[in-house]
Amino acid sequence: MEALKSAARTAAFSARKISHQHGLDARACDHLGAFLAASSPFRVVSAYMPIRTEISPLPVMAALVAAGHEVCIPVVQGHQMALKFARWTADLPMIPGPFGARIPEVPEYLTPDILITPLLAFDRRGFRLGYGGGFYDRTFAELRATGKILAVGFAYAAQEIPEVPTGPFDARLDAVVTEAGTRRFAYLPSGSDVAKP
Repeated sequence: MEALKSAARTAAFSARKISHQHGLDARACDHLGAFLAASSPFRVVSAYMPIRTEISPLPVMAALVAAGHEVCIPVVQGHQMALKFARWTADLPMIPGPFGARIPEVPEYLTPDILITPLLAFDRRGFRLGYGGGFYDRTFAELRATGKILAVGFAYAAQEIPEVPTGPFDARLDAVVTEAGTRRFAYLPSGSDVAKP
């Protein structure tokens, strides 16, 4: 299984890099903003500080804060531990965190209702391929055990692959938003806000 995932990651990095060079982030952010508007009410949204060639949710994060929502970003707590989420604003003092993503210098932790996650690849079943640390899978399991959480992948459409190699602890997403629209999976009904990739 790990060999399959490693090969899939190598291919996915390449596909994401190509999409990243085509300036598709703004269109994807428009779809993400529409998806969130249709998902109201919600209190706290977690997104992320983009690294490498990850698609950037920063414009949506700033718009959410301006609209009065609470926004947070993930903070790695340690090996084989679920993520925690620290409040974010554009002017917050930040420091380098694990794996290169910036984190708040003085974290104030929140519990998100909606969790927007980066990924390397996704498939039509709603499974995501991450970097291999298992942080998000543990986090999805922990949050889903204690309450309702909407898990949303944010990616380029070219990151979809026929099938993500999965193990018993891999968690499904509820939706993936790309520059082509929104793909909903297991738990969400169809709606007028959905644009088929």
